[in-house]
Amino acid sequence: MPSLIDIRRRIRSVKNTQQITKAMKMVSTARLRRAQERVINARPFSRMAGEILRSVAAAAASGAASSGNAERISENPLLRARPENRVQLVVVTADRGLAGGFNTNLIKAAQQFIAERSDQKVELELLGRKARDFFSRRPVQISGELTGVSLTAGLPEATVLAEKLTGRITAGETDAVYILYNEFKSILTQKVTLKRILPVEVEAGPQRDYIFERPPAEMLAGLLPKYVLLQILEAFLESAAAEHAARMTAMDAATTNANDVINKLTLYMNRVRQASITREIIEVVSGASALE
Repeated sequence: MPSLIDIRRRIRSVKNTQQITKAMKMVSTARLRRAQERVINARPFSRMAGEILRSVAAAAASGAASSGNAERISENPLLRARPENRVQLVVVTADRGLAGGFNTNLIKAAQQFIAERSDQKVELELLGRKARDFFSRRPVQISGELTGVSLTAGLPEATVLAEKLTGRITAGETDAVYILYNEFKSILTQKVTLKRILPVEVEAGPQRDYIFERPPAEMLAGLLPKYVLLQILEAFLESAAAEHAARMTAMDAATTNANDVINKLTLYMNRVRQASITREIIEVVSGASALE
């Protein structure tokens, strides 16, 4: 049976851990508000950008068909679909842990993606220390890594990554680019999302009655890289908000569990102390009886 000093030391240790989890929860709560606002503000912009891209693509296709140059649009390397023999997977994880299953679910999904494409060449672009630390010790092909930006990733980092990916597609170094990240649904829910961003899929949509200052095909060629950049930036924002939400939920559960452990240890300490007092009383009574 442990001594009272050991139990008190254990209770003090759990209380110190509980203070840390409370502080981490408060920090994640404050950061989540800002990240959630950025995600909510970015979603309508992304949706509208997709609608504009479809309208310009429809106008470009209509103009190309009338002039007999339909092949020129389909030959754009950012639009041209090809057999996926070489695939690029961008994995967006966190730089820190203590976020529940946030990183684990992403890594499992990435492993499943690689297993399903065992007959293809899959290269990984790793964002976050958790993905880098995991895959650097495994026999996979890594085309690049970026750490230290999981909470602050914004337009500069997204621009660098978008230029690198579009450059690889244009140069024919890869056939398709997928991005894997956690989509922010709510504070309690984050969804692992796999999205193909290159080549860009432009669905046939209604052609709006726009007046174009430049030829629609030329505008489409200029819009495609910006659309890819927007998709990457949106994934960064979604991942940041999901990470804060996951860490806040995990730290809240850890704080509750620590409180339960403290209550159980306190009850156990009282029982041990009572048993010690009872034993000492018995020894005093027994000694007194022996003297009589």
